[in-house]
Amino acid sequence: MNDRADDIALSRRLMEQFLTVAREGHFGRAAELLGMSQPPLSQSIQRLERMLGVRLLDRGPGGARPTAAGRVFAADAQRLLDLQGAAVARARRVADGVEGDLLVGYVSLLSHLYLPAVLRAAAEELPGLRIHLRHGSSAAVADQVRTGALDLGFLRDPARLSADLVSAVVATERIEAAVPRGHRLADTGGISLDRLRDEDFALPDPTALPVLAEQVHLACHRAGFTPRGTVLADDLSGLLSHVAAGRCVSLLPAGARQLTDEVALLPLLGDTGDLRTTVRAVHRTDADATVSRLLQVIAGLRPGHAQGPV
Repeated sequence: MNDRADDIALSRRLMEQFLTVAREGHFGRAAELLGMSQPPLSQSIQRLERMLGVRLLDRGPGGARPTAAGRVFAADAQRLLDLQGAAVARARRVADGVEGDLLVGYVSLLSHLYLPAVLRAAAEELPGLRIHLRHGSSAAVADQVRTGALDLGFLRDPARLSADLVSAVVATERIEAAVPRGHRLADTGGISLDRLRDEDFALPDPTALPVLAEQVHLACHRAGFTPRGTVLADDLSGLLSHVAAGRCVSLLPAGARQLTDEVALLPLLGDTGDLRTTVRAVHRTDADATVSRLLQVIAGLRPGHAQGPV
């Protein structure tokens, strides 16, 4: 192979062609989706492999499957296309003011408890703004905001952020005891945390939810016991599902009561410390005016910090 990878410019079209073949696993179906015939598509992928000096696809009677190198290249190519799209969208917003596209990331449960009000307010006050939502873990959303693949992220109690990111609290919720609907305490108006000392707990994974994990352990310690964790979950949806299944109890944001009738959320009585969770908007320090405008809209949803899901 005579071509060198560092001497080539990978066109958007060529990367899209490869990604379509890798996704479909078949040259014929990929060619149809791309609006071209199969021979030129096969030639394009062969040319790409020669330029890179690696085999990206294993071809066989059943179709084409990415090699290990092909899978890595597909992931990187998709990130390059996402970053390119984000750069174009940002340039257009700077030129046109509030017209254009805004890429917003979020973590689980916020799509139900918080984002609908944000989207309604944005549609009313910024009608030229198109908001595209992408779900991910806290770490993934924060990283994509940092690299510019996302313009704004909504995170719950984010861990330490890099220096080029800033965050602002846009909502605050109480943390309450979550028990299955058929639990002996489900119909009480509120409980002291020590009444759960003999229960099995669904606990937040300290790697994925470090702030909540620490809060749960400190609150239980203050109540005089160590929670008996039988399962871990890396997001609030997982914690809620374990409780709804009737397997255990947990501590969750009060807004989770809106999501299922199978879980009872009970206010915690007594001295539990500052048991609250915050929703934060995270963006780069060089965020453009469109991000600032959306944050102004969000700030107007409710005076001060919201004391529950907006």
